[in-house]
Amino acid sequence: MESKSKPIASHLIPKRMLSQDAYSTWLGIEILECEIGRCKVAMTVRKEMLNSMGKAHGGISYSLADTAFGFAANTHGKYAVSIETSINHIEALNEGDYIVAESVIENVKNKLGFNIIEVKRGDELVALFKGVVYRTQKDWD
Repeated sequence: MESKSKPIASHLIPKRMLSQDAYSTWLGIEILECEIGRCKVAMTVRKEMLNSMGKAHGGISYSLADTAFGFAANTHGKYAVSIETSINHIEALNEGDYIVAESVIENVKNKLGFNIIEVKRGDELVALFKGVVYRTQKDWD
């Protein structure tokens, strides 16, 4: 008899993704909150993340937002991958800054999903990330 695995619970998908993501783990990204269609992640800027001007490399806030985006997109239970992303850097980040990104993806009627993620340092908006995700038919199991 063939055994069919059950799809993984939606709120557990981001935890599974993080456990298999060496880059996000190296960044020190932690999941603060997660539910279907929403994920909030955070991290602290470390010295090895600074550029030649002593500020956080732009890829740091980008990576945090991209991780939030990917995690939220996958909570609907299907593999979802980003196909286009961009970011606007509003404020420079320093070593020791604790930054938070939250992604909310509610509409899953189409194969494409659109999202804007705010990256914040406390209440201050430091970056605005925009992304397009493609939803596959493959279940997380």
